[in-house]
Amino acid sequence: MVLIAAGVFSKSGKALVARQFVTDMTRARLEGLLDAFPKLIGNDKDAATRQHTFVETESVRYVYHPLDNIYVVLITTKNSNILEDLETLRLFSRVIPEYCRSNDEKEILAHDFDLIFAFDEVVTLGYRESVNLAQIRTFTEMDSHEERVFMQIKEAQEKAAKQAMAEKAKELKRAQKEALSRGLKPSYQSSTGISSSSTPTAAAVSEPVAPRPSAPKAPIGGGKALKLGGKTTNEDDFLNTLRSQGQSIAPVTKASSAATDFAPIGEKSRVKREAVHVRTEEKINARVSRDGGLEAGEVLATVSLSVASPDLNTVSVKMNNGGMAGVQPQVHPNLDKKEWQASSTLKLKANGKPYPANSDVGILKWKLVLSEEEQLPLALNVWPQESADGVQVNIEYTLQREDINLQNVRILIPLPTATAPVISECEGEYEYVRSRNVIVWQLPLIDASNPSGTLEFTVPNGHSDHFFPVSVSFGSENLFVPILVEDVVKSDGSSVVFSTETTLNAENYEVV
Repeated sequence: MVLIAAGVFSKSGKALVARQFVTDMTRARLEGLLDAFPKLIGNDKDAATRQHTFVETESVRYVYHPLDNIYVVLITTKNSNILEDLETLRLFSRVIPEYCRSNDEKEILAHDFDLIFAFDEVVTLGYRESVNLAQIRTFTEMDSHEERVFMQIKEAQEKAAKQAMAEKAKELKRAQKEALSRGLKPSYQSSTGISSSSTPTAAAVSEPVAPRPSAPKAPIGGGKALKLGGKTTNEDDFLNTLRSQGQSIAPVTKASSAATDFAPIGEKSRVKREAVHVRTEEKINARVSRDGGLEAGEVLATVSLSVASPDLNTVSVKMNNGGMAGVQPQVHPNLDKKEWQASSTLKLKANGKPYPANSDVGILKWKLVLSEEEQLPLALNVWPQESADGVQVNIEYTLQREDINLQNVRILIPLPTATAPVISECEGEYEYVRSRNVIVWQLPLIDASNPSGTLEFTVPNGHSDHFFPVSVSFGSENLFVPILVEDVVKSDGSSVVFSTETTLNAENYEVV
């Protein structure tokens, strides 16, 4: 009962990978056994269609299994137990998709050493080891604690370098604003000594502009040196220099202040808008551990206002700010903060600038940091179960906030490579996207009528890590933080007809 060798052959008879398990056989003898296999099955027309078959010679037995464009072959002694050989052959057949994305010749040759190492875990000195596919993967990965520590230190160093670069960029931007306020053309010197302008700052003085106490005035002649919200050439050169050095520079958002106009934000509303339209947009971010517990979570919201005519550009918006604990609201600098704290009313300051007509402008924003998984509107329980036949995965969703109806819910579950799932139970609809190697679980609506549901499927190979991270996306017309509009009034106290729009979207919501 000895396994002599294992090999992978192409349908043309070419030996792609071969591994010898016994030591008392010469190389010439093994090559002769391998060369004989294609000749032995050459006249067997049914060889490519059988699930399991074998061929015997005077001294050895070939047990083989056709797998798409290849044959998986075991060479054993004639007194070997055929049933045990078939079980071993089945395990070898499952090992190949674990390391190769396809069963073509090029892919097998690209992962030949991976397959040899895996074969050695299955058979030792000619005898089958009691291992399953998950154990083979663990043994061949050779996980190193020292490597993980090194990678964590490296990531921390990279993060610190990026933060230092971001602080440097902020410092240079503050210097630019100070130069603009003095009517000078800013010039930057990067930390590597590369200057974005060779002209000295003193020689780059623009024509002085007589400032007004209320607001800065743009220079006569269409100059761009003092244009609010615009990017200068020097700033672009500096950011391009940082990018050329390998830094990832995110777009800089201009901060609003009491001396500047409201900046238009957002996109056009998809609902019917009255003369005064208030839109609240919330985004939720959550990162949940697969073993339970919230690693990070927050809700960010922006309230924007749009007025249709100049006679409504001084309206006040009354909100019901009796919401949940932990919410951190922040009003626009042009609005009266004391009025908000006293009566939850968003009202312009006495000398504040009116709202621009036909533009969505931000007037209020808030942030809520989540501390427990129970606070999330939707919870996922992802449970992969490894076995000798593959992996069985059960996923259950639970609606934890029944006052929030979730629409167009999409749950993306990654899969092992070259693996097609077998779905046994599914609430809603599912789609196997082969090009991305994921299952897309879709539910048009999750509300109090269907607060929970399950998806169950199996795959023939893989291990638990293959099915993470699970990403979730959804939308809702219900707000997570119920700060809603109660009334809109003019400066004389009369009410105005208004419309509202509320949205809640999952921006980055995943189980890792």
